[in-house]
Amino acid sequence: MDIEIRTIRPDEFEAYTLMLETAFGAHGRPEEVERERKVAEIDRHLGAFDGSQMVGGASAVSFVMTVPGSTVRTAGITGVGVKPTHRRRGVNSALMRRQLDDVRALGEPAAALYASEGGIYGRFGYGLASFTCSIDVKRGHSAFVRGYEPTGQVRLLERAEALEALRPVYDAARRERPGMMELDARWFDYRLDESDHHGREQRSWFYAAHESGDGIDAYAVYRVKHDWEGERKNELAVEELVALTPRAYADMWRYCFDVDLIDRVTAWNRPPDEPLLHLLRAPDQLGLKAGDGLWVRLVDVAKALEERRYATEGRVVFEVRDLFCSWNEGRYELDGGLDGASCRVTDAEPDLDLTVNDLGAAYLGGSTFRQLHRAGRIVEERAGALARADSMFAWDPAPWCSFMF
Repeated sequence: MDIEIRTIRPDEFEAYTLMLETAFGAHGRPEEVERERKVAEIDRHLGAFDGSQMVGGASAVSFVMTVPGSTVRTAGITGVGVKPTHRRRGVNSALMRRQLDDVRALGEPAAALYASEGGIYGRFGYGLASFTCSIDVKRGHSAFVRGYEPTGQVRLLERAEALEALRPVYDAARRERPGMMELDARWFDYRLDESDHHGREQRSWFYAAHESGDGIDAYAVYRVKHDWEGERKNELAVEELVALTPRAYADMWRYCFDVDLIDRVTAWNRPPDEPLLHLLRAPDQLGLKAGDGLWVRLVDVAKALEERRYATEGRVVFEVRDLFCSWNEGRYELDGGLDGASCRVTDAEPDLDLTVNDLGAAYLGGSTFRQLHRAGRIVEERAGALARADSMFAWDPAPWCSFMF
């Protein structure tokens, strides 16, 4: 089968979007096409063509991602899919090959994605760099530990006001959290797009802002899912909750738990170090479940390692294997600390033998080298190297991205 991989033309964007909906087992709608068009970088949309038929696609977004102590230009990989008629024929591999070549040509040191199927992207060099959690707690089990006292006040905003008022809060929070993406006004508008419909009932989001003496320092975006049949079981579903201080965080959750006529509160994308575990009086009632979050791929190993900062001063030599991007194969000497880092190709004896996937998993501080070693993925060539690397790469808070792109 002769498949052509090329950048789509602007007039092919609608067909591209509808094709991806088919790839994910859905029927596209015109409003979804226009929603995606608002943020699309057409020159980063790759189509796979079987003759004149578009049978697959993969796109990228030009993001800036927070990394420990700094930021790095990152290709946000999204919209990857192949029509069911053309699965298992190498189409996705061809798309990934072209895409990573393009990312390298643009000088982006890293790529990141959320995986619809976790088993797909490891073979292309992506490592599991962060985890995400869901919660499901009955309102009656939401009491906080003793000593909590509310501060500030909460008010509801209309969407237009929320777009302007809440983005500075998001931006301040994302600077502190590895894995978060910088969102300009266009992307924040996309993030808070409430055009999603569920059956016949349109459930627009509510935008709640917490204010203290310093202005807005937290917000929650949520929907209420109504269930009036028989016993009331309405659900408040938190789409996003961001806070700049511990008090504002507690107040914002308290607001969500105390909304009237609600039976349970849920959230589907929360950080792995969720403070609610320590805030709820009965943490066993939180219904916490963990899963894979952001996957990271180092496209330029040396440059990516130089872009982040390290918790302690140290030196480590990596023997890196990369089956998909051969330009990364080799031995790298990393010297780093809080003030900066240098990384270069070296002939020195290696401390750790690992794959680019393992580096991606540890890059944001979400997985330790010792955890990967215990999984049989990393070889410690010099005694003490695992502890030294973990000391350097450790970071708080844990990596997480609130925006599933």
